Amino acid sequence: MENIGRIISVYGPVIEVQFDQSKLLPGIYEILYVKNCQAEDVTLEVIEHGTGNICRCIALSFTYGLQRNAKVFPKGEVLSVPDAAYLYGRVVDALGIPIDGKGDIKAESFIPVHQKITHSFGADAEFDSKVEILGTGIKIVDLLFPLVKGAKTGILGGAALGKSVLILEIIHNVIKKQEGVCVFSGIGERIREGNELYYEFLKKDLLKKSILVFGQMNESPGVRFESANTSIAIAESLMQERKDVLFFVDNVFRFAQAGSEISALLGRIPSETGYQSTLTSEIGNFHERISRVSGGSITSIEAVYVPADDVTDPAVVTIFSHLNSVMTLSRTYVQRGLYPAINPLESTSSFLSPDIIGEKHYCISQEVLKYLQKYDELQRIASIIGKEELTHEERLIFDRARKLQNFLTQPFFVVEDYIGIKGVYVTLNETLAGCEKIISGDFDTVNENKFYMISSIDSIQK
Repeated sequence: MENIGRIISVYGPVIEVQFDQSKLLPGIYEILYVKNCQAEDVTLEVIEHGTGNICRCIALSFTYGLQRNAKVFPKGEVLSVPDAAYLYGRVVDALGIPIDGKGDIKAESFIPVHQKITHSFGADAEFDSKVEILGTGIKIVDLLFPLVKGAKTGILGGAALGKSVLILEIIHNVIKKQEGVCVFSGIGERIREGNELYYEFLKKDLLKKSILVFGQMNESPGVRFESANTSIAIAESLMQERKDVLFFVDNVFRFAQAGSEISALLGRIPSETGYQSTLTSEIGNFHERISRVSGGSITSIEAVYVPADDVTDPAVVTIFSHLNSVMTLSRTYVQRGLYPAINPLESTSSFLSPDIIGEKHYCISQEVLKYLQKYDELQRIASIIGKEELTHEERLIFDRARKLQNFLTQPFFVVEDYIGIKGVYVTLNETLAGCEKIISGDFDTVNENKFYMISSIDSIQK
């Protein structure tokens, strides 16, 4: 016999539903349906069980028009979305419902959003241990933060530092050059950005091998939270089909923020830092599903918003601990017009090793970092006593470091309509050759401005 519940309270997106028979209480993550006063379906997801046969639920759609004592019907299954094979070229929400105006998705098979981590095979399972580097065509990324298949890369930065633009450029360059599919997870970001992303994919002919999942900032916290789980479930199903998946998240901080909002609405006691007590497990469960097995992989690039430029924020620190590489965007670099505004001295990569990238690449990258570190020290001295007071050798290091900084800038394809400069794709060999020549002094007589926003070093006329 079907167990029909009734709404006893509505607190924003949190709905309390009471059922008559406790033995038929819907399970955690089970989906419930209720109609509002306009006879429209509202989807609820069971989050926890309370006393008195009560299920506390999070609404996965707007709760306008819900009434007390309205009948609630259990679906009898957890949240599921259409199989990835039916989603190529489509934009869907956290429920797998299309929002691109192209009609319904007629799927015959579905995948559960909340599933066990199926790629944790036994000790005799076949894993692919070979390290494979993906070229991005972005000089500073390929030089100092190699993008490794199956790894997790974070782009940290405050507001208006270029996180989304950098992610879009990586998508554009990597998908064009690599075989594989793209899953883009838009969590809690602006609708305008999602719209621009869709038309950018359309314009660059990237949509046919991409799946876009959006839970935008106007949505309820339940939708924003589940959009992350929906997109990783889709990526995971593609990996199990032995496909290489590029998984882009903008913005993973909003996922943590949505979890915090849900926790507060459920009345749970927060940790002393103000975030939900389950922050570590939520972020951990999300990142554990990003992995690599023989024949398939998920490679994630995640934008991480840093509130008030505070890198010690608990959510940022928790996310940071799961990343293999971190590119930190600097407001100082933005003010100087150095794009992409990655500060190498505040960023890290666990793959910057001669065993992974090769001896030559490693040596050049270390030399570049030494010059930038020395420049940072000399800059403070020069700002007080003037550059002229530095020794000849120090001035040489100072000038070469500024040339390296300018050389590592480049115009992006995804913003060429806005800045009026054609985007460039620079190979790793061209980047290494350019840095090597600057460090060795081949361009000591060339003005530093000539290195700004160029492609390879060959485009400079001595």
